[in-house]
Amino acid sequence: MSDEQNKQEDGGTGVQHRHVTADEDGMRLDRWFKAHFPQLSHGQLEKLLRKGQIRVGGSRAKASTRIEKGQKLRIPPMPAGASSPKPKRYKAPAPTASDRQALERMTLFEDDAVLVVNKPEGLAVQGGSNQTKHLDAMLRAKEKNGEVPRLVHRLDKDTSGVMVLGKTAAATRKLASAFRARDSFKLYWALTAGVPTPLEGDIDAALAKSGAPGREKMGADDEDGKRAVTRYATIDHAGKQSAWLALRPITGRTHQLRVHLALIDRPILGDRKYGGPESRLNDIANKLHLHAQRLILPHPTRGMIDVEAPPPPHFVASLKTLGFALVDGASGYDRLLEAEGL
Repeated sequence: MSDEQNKQEDGGTGVQHRHVTADEDGMRLDRWFKAHFPQLSHGQLEKLLRKGQIRVGGSRAKASTRIEKGQKLRIPPMPAGASSPKPKRYKAPAPTASDRQALERMTLFEDDAVLVVNKPEGLAVQGGSNQTKHLDAMLRAKEKNGEVPRLVHRLDKDTSGVMVLGKTAAATRKLASAFRARDSFKLYWALTAGVPTPLEGDIDAALAKSGAPGREKMGADDEDGKRAVTRYATIDHAGKQSAWLALRPITGRTHQLRVHLALIDRPILGDRKYGGPESRLNDIANKLHLHAQRLILPHPTRGMIDVEAPPPPHFVASLKTLGFALVDGASGYDRLLEAEGL
């Protein structure tokens, strides 16, 4: 379908209607607008969404809404200077043989409805500025019967570990619903500079984004921020130098674990964005030591998904350097469940 065929206007109102193409299936709504209306600021987009002027399939939507092939998008008249004279069509790059091999190495579990991978550190989940290689594009190597695995949640580029993807539209919706309803249990591992006091507890601090575009950071903001809660348990510690923590994000704010640990002056090792110089230790790789170790959530059609991911090489090397033993039962999972009374 050409751009002209895809574009319809309500006579005299300036309202457009577009249909989501196959290449755009699974995109976040804000990324779709960035591709088609690059001059529209994030603030302008959020305002249009709050007012209900943008609709997806006739319903209100959020910036994070995943759009699906064939859905109708209602586009209101754009603010001055925000319209793109020639809307860009998103075209995902074709997967390569190395993409297929990399996905096979990442795969932890797969059936007809879900794909679970161990995302390496350094691999972006989605494309962006100057970001040509990312997981979302690689997933086309798994296309079957016209269906490509869809993202359900995200990990930061430098965070490794478990990610679950839906292989069908129905499975994706059910997985996304489980995350929204907080029916999932996510367990992370982190190595920190310093040891938290107490060794187990909750960090409860509202977070908000600030800073210029492209340099945004999350930070504590009791007045305008959204509540964020992180539960932690210390698996082991090397004197007062470093701790190996199990982390359970009760809420899911951007960079929540990283910001919360920095707020208690125990930044994650290698976290240059939030930890600064304090996140460095001698003989420890200057890479982010945050790993999504375990994920439990309802399977879209039967039972439960319960998958663990081995940590990346730099994390394993740092465990050894600090004298921590990577053995069965060291996940911190049981302690965090007990802390929740489960």
